Amino acid sequence: MKKIKYILLLVVTLVLVNSCSKFDEYNTNPDIPTTVTPEMLATQIMKDAYRFWNPNPTDYGTGNLFSKHIVMLETNPNPYQYYYSYYPYGDFGGLQKITALNAMAKFAEGNITEHSFKGLSLFFKATFAFNMVVSMGDIPYSEAGKADEGITKPKYDKSADVFEQILADLKTAEEEFAQGKIFGGDLMFGGDPVKWRRLCNAYQLKIIQTMSKKATAAQKARFAEIVAAGNLLTEADNYQLVYTTNTNASHPYFDGENRRIITGVSNLVVNALKENQDRRLFYFAEPAQYKITEGLTESDFDAYEGAPTEISAEELATNKAAGKYSLVNKRYTLKRDGDPKLYFTYSEQCFILAEAAEEGWIPGGTATAKTYYENGVKAILKYYMNLPSAIPANLHGMAINQAYIDGYFTGNAAYKENGTKSDRLKQIITQRWLLDYFQASDFSYRTFLRTGYPEFPLNPATSMNPDGNNVYPKRWKYPTNELTTNPENYQKAVDEQFGGYDGINLAPWWLQ
Repeated sequence: MKKIKYILLLVVTLVLVNSCSKFDEYNTNPDIPTTVTPEMLATQIMKDAYRFWNPNPTDYGTGNLFSKHIVMLETNPNPYQYYYSYYPYGDFGGLQKITALNAMAKFAEGNITEHSFKGLSLFFKATFAFNMVVSMGDIPYSEAGKADEGITKPKYDKSADVFEQILADLKTAEEEFAQGKIFGGDLMFGGDPVKWRRLCNAYQLKIIQTMSKKATAAQKARFAEIVAAGNLLTEADNYQLVYTTNTNASHPYFDGENRRIITGVSNLVVNALKENQDRRLFYFAEPAQYKITEGLTESDFDAYEGAPTEISAEELATNKAAGKYSLVNKRYTLKRDGDPKLYFTYSEQCFILAEAAEEGWIPGGTATAKTYYENGVKAILKYYMNLPSAIPANLHGMAINQAYIDGYFTGNAAYKENGTKSDRLKQIITQRWLLDYFQASDFSYRTFLRTGYPEFPLNPATSMNPDGNNVYPKRWKYPTNELTTNPENYQKAVDEQFGGYDGINLAPWWLQ
């Protein structure tokens, strides 16, 4: 009877899901499934979680604005470029998926894949909650997904408790994957429980570092314990969604030339890459036309000029018309199976560990931090060197090769062992920020709020933040439907955290 109940709960959301387990096969089989399997649920959950929210070039470009990687060069100002949003609210959608996650684990009971699906269910529950607690503050967690038990108005748990339970769930997920077998329906790691186990460990490091302002001694000790155990991501373990040539699974920026020609690379990105003589510049950008007209070549670092993120839309559009800015590289629009969408890479793990070494969370100090810093940079440069979508004709004669990687750490790119700790942290976090270039991720903005690196410019004259034009927004508001579906718990959370005002400039617990 319980299995029938789960099927009834899920049939509406699954009626359009076919029985394939590969991303490039979505919507190719018109048959409606008559049974629900854990593999089908895994595929649907991953598709919902990792596909870009609205896969078209316009919205994808908007999704890259908050982390200051690109700039829109049109007269109509985009709120995301100026510290606001078309819809300044968070989303509890991840909590609504807990029913499906529980069902996925339930349907796997008695199968050889049972432990894998239990681990997967906990991983998604934890990471969905992590994104929500970082974005909004206190959230329902302990009572979420329990509508079938009569809990339709879950209480909001304190952020400290949510972080602690997330870490506990990821630890349990890692233990489940340690007993797990290869499973189907996995878009990300091909059902390999070994890689999922490593990811669960790496994610715990990311979460503890994100809450570094509030991390307890026990949590820092847990961080060091995970690192010492050594079961972490390798270069072969990038957690990524690979786009394909299927029209339903293409890179969102494919065929986006009309948007590309009004999309500039930010001066923050261009200047950081030029300072390091980093050839990713030639993968990310086109030369500024006025520099070419002046006689510079496309392989010259000086031919590239970034657009300021903080000046008015009118001024940006005027300068763009004069050819003053480097636009986003053409290659992003040319291939359906473009760059994978990166969610957690070995490189990011290295930068997390480098910061931890500088902060004394793990042994080795600056020497260990240098090793992790260099390993992280080498890995992402190697990634671009081998990227199938990096078409040689669009790399401006400056392709990354192994000799370039081997000689990268000179001049400004060399780890600042003799500089200050602040100098080194800025290097580490700037390199981590560059990982997110054109990945439509706003997590780099959260890292900036936590660390101050790299420094995002804020111009009160152009800021669209309605709660204060000289303040960086620190959170999104709670979903609007909470005011009608769970008003008492919503108001209690807002009163206890933010003095009764659900505002975007108020710091959630992890930033205080």
